[in-house]
Amino acid sequence: MGPVGAGRGMKTVQNIAAVIPAFNAAPSVGDVVRRTLPQVAEVLVVDDGSTDQTSHEARSAGAEVVAQEINRGKGAALRLAFEVLFGKGFEAVVTLDADGQHLPEEIPKLIDRWREGPDLVLGSRDHLFEEMSGVRKASNSISSRLISFAAGQRVGDVQTGFRIYRRGLIEDVGFPEDRFEAESAVVVRAARRGFQLASVPIHLGFADGRCTSHYRPIVDSLRIARAVIGARLEGAGTAA
Repeated sequence: MGPVGAGRGMKTVQNIAAVIPAFNAAPSVGDVVRRTLPQVAEVLVVDDGSTDQTSHEARSAGAEVVAQEINRGKGAALRLAFEVLFGKGFEAVVTLDADGQHLPEEIPKLIDRWREGPDLVLGSRDHLFEEMSGVRKASNSISSRLISFAAGQRVGDVQTGFRIYRRGLIEDVGFPEDRFEAESAVVVRAARRGFQLASVPIHLGFADGRCTSHYRPIVDSLRIARAVIGARLEGAGTAA
């Protein structure tokens, strides 16, 4: 791969970083890092208490690495990354998973849409739901409808972790939840507070991520429901 921003100009990505939260992702994280580095100015991997060689593989591939001693959850890993990267002055942060499902080569789609003005751009997989297992398809479709209702606007794929966040959004709404529910709750908070959301369709390395996901259907679905209701109630006091 070429240098940072190859084909697009270094200036287009100098204010954008990427974070890859990782938990026991040693077999895949190095490749994801290497393919992400040309797309942004900096890549940070938050090793969320891994017991394998995740940190070593990420660092060897060229990423900055912050390692947590225990597993705190995806939300906590992203919150730490936002503190580090926005603290360095980056204007936006791309989030993508360590298992290879999110294609780093698709990052320019998110960046181009973000540069048009939205505060949060979601890499949408709703056009790929038919390729997923029945359980996964139903989970994504139902949760997107329910969370869209809570947010007060339609969001086609609210569970996608492939996103780009503007600094001002995170500074305003925060990122308080520790686990998977954080990504759903932030959508509701952002929408209720008037931030602009947008989606772009993306391709995936593989459509159904159950084999590599650490998502626990019952426990994490309940966490998401509770967090979304809480975020909706918060927004009730601030919505215009």
